[in-house]
Amino acid sequence: MVACDFDLNFTFISSGWEGSATDSRVLRSAMSKGFQVPLGKFYLVDGGYANTPSFLAPYRGVQYHLKEFGAGHRRPQNPKELFNHRHTLLRNHVERALGVLKKRFPILKVATFHMLENQVKIPIAAFIFHNLPPRNFIVVPSGNQMNDLNVGSVQGNTLRDTIAQEMWVQYQQHLN
Repeated sequence: MVACDFDLNFTFISSGWEGSATDSRVLRSAMSKGFQVPLGKFYLVDGGYANTPSFLAPYRGVQYHLKEFGAGHRRPQNPKELFNHRHTLLRNHVERALGVLKKRFPILKVATFHMLENQVKIPIAAFIFHNLPPRNFIVVPSGNQMNDLNVGSVQGNTLRDTIAQEMWVQYQQHLN
């Protein structure tokens, strides 16, 4: 599990999980070990996560992938499609950042013969080096209150709906 900011710097990594671990289990573990969502903010997450006020997932059963909205395809027809379209645009930026990371650090793409306890540290080191600006130090963010994963599914849905409606109104105004 990784989190990144709008500058495509990685702000959190949870390393060492088996591929069969569920997204919610990895997230719950990360939050128990200090991963926090800044107060009043939220992360966009993929469909494997629950929708909460802190973690906004795309709408299920609604167009999502960019190819569905690409050249020759129809424009978003409602607030949910528009939300999903913009959600996938941002997710593609995260995927691009991960692609850049793998290009810069090819060790992330291959099996290594290092001991397991060291293999877990390799992605973390790569993320740190990726984020380092030339000749500067990393500014460590201050901690914020941890949000409860089990609370707020309804609140998350309401927040997502509100954002989708606001985006839709602006989108409709732009078309006219």
